Amino acid sequence: MAEARLDKWLWAVRIFKTRSIAADACKKNRISVNNAPAKPSKVIKEGDIVSVRKPPITYSFEVLKTIDKRVGAKLVDEMRKNVTPASEYELLESARIGGFIDRAKGTGRPTKKDRRQIEDFSELTFFGDFDEDWDEE
Repeated sequence: MAEARLDKWLWAVRIFKTRSIAADACKKNRISVNNAPAKPSKVIKEGDIVSVRKPPITYSFEVLKTIDKRVGAKLVDEMRKNVTPASEYELLESARIGGFIDRAKGTGRPTKKDRRQIEDFSELTFFGDFDEDWDEE
């Protein structure tokens, strides 16, 4: 097979989980072939460079073989070559470190257990020992 549709190839080499997700990414201009935006029906050939923008980085793959049937995960490396620059992976690492992916326990929104402890504490403190006999003068 000398050529294949872009959305089928993206799905077949397991860059996207479904073909419809690959087609949607093309329609949203997240996919480019040889630095030009591409539609899902774009025909790709061996040697083309496909860029896939998945924030925060842009992955780049060289087409080694064009296929339109999904293959096993072990065979994917024969179909594509990852040519993503190392600087993109550094962006991914910095986003992972600075982002909320590895937030420390106890920071941010309280868990259900934390919320219950807060409610129990507030009931004891403010309403448990409430004295209705105020000294009004």
